[in-house]
Amino acid sequence: MMNYKLLANALRFLSVDAIENANSGHPGMPLGMADIATVLWQSFMRHNPHNPKWHNRDRFVLSNGHGCMLLYALLHLTGYDLTIDDLKKFRQLHSKTPGHPELGITPGVETTTGPLGQGLANAVGMAIAEQHLAATYNRQNFTVIDHYVYAFVGDGCLMEGISHEVCSLAGALKLGKLIVFYDDNGISIDGQVNSWYQDNTPLRFQAYGWHVIPKVSGHDSQAIATAIREAQAITNQPSLICCQTIIGYGAPNKAGSNAVHGSALGASEITAMRQHLNWPYPEFVIPAEIYHAWDKTSTGSDQELRWQKLFNSYQEAYPKLAAELTRRWQQKLPENWPDITSSILTKLSQQTTTMATRQASKICLEHYAPLLPELFGGSADLTESNGTLWEEVSIFNANNSAGRYLHYGVREFGMSAIMNGMAAYGGIMPYGGTFLVFSDYARNAIRMAALMRLKNIFIYTHDSIALGEDGATHQPIEQLPSLRLIPNLSIWRPCDLMETAVAWQAAITNNGPTCLVLSRQKLPQQERSDTQILAIPKGGYVLRDYTNNNMPHLVIIATGSEVELAINAAIMLQQDKIYCRVVSMPSVDTFLAQDQQYQAQILPPLIPRIIIEAAASNFWHQFINLPGTIIGVDQFGVSAPAADIYKNYNLTLAHIIATIKNHCL
Repeated sequence: MMNYKLLANALRFLSVDAIENANSGHPGMPLGMADIATVLWQSFMRHNPHNPKWHNRDRFVLSNGHGCMLLYALLHLTGYDLTIDDLKKFRQLHSKTPGHPELGITPGVETTTGPLGQGLANAVGMAIAEQHLAATYNRQNFTVIDHYVYAFVGDGCLMEGISHEVCSLAGALKLGKLIVFYDDNGISIDGQVNSWYQDNTPLRFQAYGWHVIPKVSGHDSQAIATAIREAQAITNQPSLICCQTIIGYGAPNKAGSNAVHGSALGASEITAMRQHLNWPYPEFVIPAEIYHAWDKTSTGSDQELRWQKLFNSYQEAYPKLAAELTRRWQQKLPENWPDITSSILTKLSQQTTTMATRQASKICLEHYAPLLPELFGGSADLTESNGTLWEEVSIFNANNSAGRYLHYGVREFGMSAIMNGMAAYGGIMPYGGTFLVFSDYARNAIRMAALMRLKNIFIYTHDSIALGEDGATHQPIEQLPSLRLIPNLSIWRPCDLMETAVAWQAAITNNGPTCLVLSRQKLPQQERSDTQILAIPKGGYVLRDYTNNNMPHLVIIATGSEVELAINAAIMLQQDKIYCRVVSMPSVDTFLAQDQQYQAQILPPLIPRIIIEAAASNFWHQFINLPGTIIGVDQFGVSAPAADIYKNYNLTLAHIIATIKNHCL
């Protein structure tokens, strides 16, 4: 085998040349971790550059994603569809080499990383997915799911609070296929970290229940290889390999300092580095023999071929299991899914019991979850309150990896980022619950799910001031409209069981993340015709209309628990010969995705509109046409019973009627 140092230097110079060419980037980490990456990708990683989506590949996550040129260089050299011209376009518009790794843009990138710590959380999610699917589908002599999840992390990842959330859980779950490399170089953007980061990292992770290998020289290939073999031998604990490295290794004047962290080295420093590392080749030039030594296309194809033969035998021995697993990998729903869901809606439409939509959501889960083994649930320590556990499901833990429900503990951010990892892994459709107000804790992971268009289902209960006595700290005001501002994120706030069932169906079929925003308080079941039920999936529809052939005087738009208020107001106003159309709009983004003709049919442009929602009102101004108005809540809540709070904020029938009479007609 060619000298590891020479192979690592190929990574180093591709990285610094691309960063210098862009005059933008982070050379320190690629230079410092190149030796670790070389050992891992040369001698341990199982992957096929000709098929980046081979199901049984090892997963590699670069949590310290600012060092992405290291990953791009690895992908290029090992044979992925990433050319030298792609490296030359690093950080340029519409290139395959963006400034942080992004899922779906660069072949071989497993998840979008950038916000520090979330890649580590994604890796934990991938390890959970591997362990769960292996326990579910592997059979004796047929270990069709059997691989590692590797992650690189830096000081910044471990300073972020999410690292505690997910690593604590990973230790409790005994994720033995997770191996994390800690780049312990003592430097961050602001300089030497020892004055603000004095954690004893090995002891910290030992306390989590991890297997820790401390003080490994990150520039000694033999020591790195020995540490990886030791970590692989530990099957009942995740492993942390603490690699002591020099940031900017090889840059003679800047190595070991923050000067090399986040800026291009400069031409003179790169020239000196070429001399220092005895690298005589011009920029972006890699000798053929080094390309040959790095190339993994043949090895990877052979590895996948051997696995495919095993899977073919598995298909013969266990055809139903193999078919189900393949369907899940392909993200396809059961063939009879439309018929199944139609029959479920028919059954649920007969329900007349008043209930909270969180309770309605649990009823929906009881119908959908047994039919979709890919649904993998959980809650951030609010299982009963969220209604996220269905009957007969078993709990995923260190003793039962086949379970489909995970108690995440009080870890809203960690839960959401772990769900992202599971969804990116494939074959799993995760959902997780907490209170709507605590979506703020998880906000950046929600954003990353939307950025990656992952099929995640975020369940947010206790959706308004109707939460009541817990007070302002727990009553969401701005959360609902702020979530609506996130691109690619679908939001559903249903008003009853039927809308909740449709919302669940929309979440299951959506090619991206969905938030189900659910009530704590009980709500009545609304009466609907078959035509109205068929219109719910459009996100907004006419729930009650003036039956005369004339146009209504007013359109009332409402969501969730306020739909009941809108219906009652319309009934009372009719007594005064004021005729209202009530539009229930459980999903604004879905409604806005309909064609203009449908939107105008539901919301006639010249008819005044009043909008009722127990949340901040600014979002709704796009729907207002004078002399319309919005009845919302634009201040924090108070601690009191729900009925008193609604009265305090004028979310009452009397106020709605008075507002309509005074301002809208």
